[in-house]
Amino acid sequence: MKIKLIDFGVREDWRPYRPHGNDAGADVYMPYDCTLKPGDVEKVPLGFGIEVPDGYAGYVFPRSSMAARGLVCELPPVDSGYRGEIHAIISNVSSRTQAIKKGARIGQLIITPVVIADFVSGLGEERGTGGFGSTGE
Repeated sequence: MKIKLIDFGVREDWRPYRPHGNDAGADVYMPYDCTLKPGDVEKVPLGFGIEVPDGYAGYVFPRSSMAARGLVCELPPVDSGYRGEIHAIISNVSSRTQAIKKGARIGQLIITPVVIADFVSGLGEERGTGGFGSTGE
């Protein structure tokens, strides 16, 4: 699937990059030096947007090496109609102050299919509110 990039000033060598053809995500890069204290959250502009087709959403997933250090990307969706700059939202969930250097790979941009739900009041057959074995063992 081809996804059109929208340029918001990203360096060419910091555009989303998939090192291997079968990688699930494309690396995205930190545009500046940043220090996060425990509990800090940083909204990082990535310098690009994307045109996601209807029926799909984009997410900046955490990189495993950063998550192991306690630096995680939150997962708000990039909706198909959004044409603004994408941001990575990084939280420091560790107990120590951590630095992220300019140019570091901070997340993985992943495009996934989504089901567009049509929320209605009823679907016919009612199900009770019981749970946890309420219909037998």
